[in-house]
Amino acid sequence: MKTARLNRLFGTSGNCFDVAIDHGMFNEKTFLGGIENMQTAIDIVAKAAPDAIQLPPGTAPLLQQRAGKDRPALVLRTDIANVYGTPLPRLLFSETIDQPVQQAIRLDATCVVVNLLSLPDEPDVYRQCIRNINALKHACDLVSMPLMVEPLVMQDNTNGGYMVDGDLDKILPLVRQAVELGADIIKADPCVDINQYHKVIEIAQGIPVLVRGGGKVSDFEILTRTKELMDQGARGIVYGRNVIHHDNPGAMTRALMAVVHDGSSVDAAISILG
Repeated sequence: MKTARLNRLFGTSGNCFDVAIDHGMFNEKTFLGGIENMQTAIDIVAKAAPDAIQLPPGTAPLLQQRAGKDRPALVLRTDIANVYGTPLPRLLFSETIDQPVQQAIRLDATCVVVNLLSLPDEPDVYRQCIRNINALKHACDLVSMPLMVEPLVMQDNTNGGYMVDGDLDKILPLVRQAVELGADIIKADPCVDINQYHKVIEIAQGIPVLVRGGGKVSDFEILTRTKELMDQGARGIVYGRNVIHHDNPGAMTRALMAVVHDGSSVDAAISILG
């Protein structure tokens, strides 16, 4: 049942914190900071008990081999793209792994995630993403596997590598398209004016929205942003670098869990960091 898998992600509070440790999938050296040793990175985060950890098929077994019934759920990254470096390659692509849903089942994943990339003047990458989602949607529904779609609006690469575009007018239609394509969960960027994020929640038409973390920022900024987003109706977060690049990833995970699940104040969350 799809509901059973979704319950593993969202738990009794109805919210979810998914820690993304899938950056090694994209062949960019700058993404590898803090995850040079994946076993160590996964162990530290798993011990802090987030709801889920997002991993690619090659390192997912490092999570799933952990003993005990309380390990975080697995969200399986199912696609690879070469759109994150500077300069961009001559030929861009976004492709899914082979038989992604079957791999997810074998790995006991709770959910699969796939990109919906919008890059300036790169319509073919966008079309490839649409095809990926359409194929995954059908395969997921056959086995009741939840589908998380990641609508990602990116800036012109000449601005310097992996730069997301926080323009709300661009985020809204892409999020709505992901919903119309059949997403069970949306993983979307914050907008420039965080106070307007309720519009993203509204355009998702009741599909739960998890907010991406983006680049590394200060503890106060990430906790404040998270609190503001949750207060506007976000159902959780998917953070990577703000956890794995932190001096104390376990404590940051616990602090964010307090905000996401308990509605803790920023001050209370910061106190968890010591």
